[in-house]
Amino acid sequence: MKTLTPGEIAHYCDVHQRTVSRWIASGQLKGFKLPGRGNYRVVLEDFICFLQQQKIPVPQALTSTTTVLVVDDEVAYRRAILRVLQSGGFNVMMAADGFQAGALLLQHKPAVMTLDLQMPGLDGFEVLKFIRQHPEINQIKILVISGLGQTELDKAKAAGADAILSKPFDNAELLDVITRLIP
Repeated sequence: MKTLTPGEIAHYCDVHQRTVSRWIASGQLKGFKLPGRGNYRVVLEDFICFLQQQKIPVPQALTSTTTVLVVDDEVAYRRAILRVLQSGGFNVMMAADGFQAGALLLQHKPAVMTLDLQMPGLDGFEVLKFIRQHPEINQIKILVISGLGQTELDKAKAAGADAILSKPFDNAELLDVITRLIP
């Protein structure tokens, strides 16, 4: 169950966060308070219903069914990318290495994939080569996200990556690049 904060809703509606809190407090927008601090949260489906009732267009990012495969051997980076992409409305699958990535690619055929270059077993360059050589998955857009130097990132681009980002990355830039890669 995906939930949104009043700040996220305010951004989508182009209103102040206090306005969203008032909508929730008055019952116009169905929401709930978190235990402890009492911050509001709204279930995504309830927010979409609210937008439809108010005849406000539903942002495409909220109804996206685009799947992104995140491939990185570092748990912290996988989770960071997951959080950013889920906040952007994407379905996310994760793989910790090239072998897992290959299995998920062939089974689910995601639209976009983020790929670390430096991983045990099959590294990112081998995964790139595998994807670009298989007609059933070679159309997948690939964003390489790596802590390696610019020379290696350029090699990845030459090997078939559609875009590159250096680690650490900016969350807004990650969302922007993924959105531009969506076919």
